[in-house]
Amino acid sequence: MLRIGQSARPHQGRGHSYRVPVAVTVRFFAAARAAAGTSEDTASPGTLDSVARELTERHRELETVLPRCSFLVDGTAVHGEPADIEILEGSQIDVLPPFAGG
Repeated sequence: MLRIGQSARPHQGRGHSYRVPVAVTVRFFAAARAAAGTSEDTASPGTLDSVARELTERHRELETVLPRCSFLVDGTAVHGEPADIEILEGSQIDVLPPFAGG
């Protein structure tokens, strides 16, 4: 499995050390922004597939847009099966639909 992103941030408080879960930031552009009704959202870390499912449950209109989109994770284009791409805590995903023109 391809792991992309950062790990959870350690936190220390009152003599205890524990991990603070950090959400994934998702930024939408063009038609994806229109479908989501927002330019940015958050999701739980997991695979790209699980992140997409979570977002689609929240923003139903993304269902028709996401299959055509490209994704950047922390500024790097990702390719392959969404179920095989692991998105780590604290990552940023950019959702880029196909752009017209040239």
